[in-house]
Amino acid sequence: MLKLLKWSTEMEIRPIHTETDYKAALREVSTYFENEPEPGTPDGDRVEVLLTLVEAYEAKHFPVGLPDPVEAIRFRMEQGGLSPKDLVPAIGQLNRVYEVLAYKRPLTLNMIWRLHEKFGIPAESLIRPSKVSTRSSSSSVALRPAGHT
Repeated sequence: MLKLLKWSTEMEIRPIHTETDYKAALREVSTYFENEPEPGTPDGDRVEVLLTLVEAYEAKHFPVGLPDPVEAIRFRMEQGGLSPKDLVPAIGQLNRVYEVLAYKRPLTLNMIWRLHEKFGIPAESLIRPSKVSTRSSSSSVALRPAGHT
């Protein structure tokens, strides 16, 4: 048999519409950090709902953009304990790997595909313009025919 949850009228939580609402919610949530309530308790439920509202407000008002392509590669290398030599199958010769990591060579479409396939780096992160594009007038992603890197 389904048990219906009864919401307490004491909760009185409202949506976060303004910066003032946001700061008030952060203040209230921070009071629970030293003494974290048990999940499923009234205080635990309150914190969970407040955190959900705070996260939704932050996602809307402070969106986090995608990382620079080279930073995405470096992050994956750090995560997986990879060395530049490990990137050779995806990027090409070792000197080419170092050129990419130093922003001296843009990623090609084939490199992007192989980095995504072999290392699980989101393609969305790899196709963004990188710092290399600000150093030259060309795009950071060089489109070359298949088989050329």
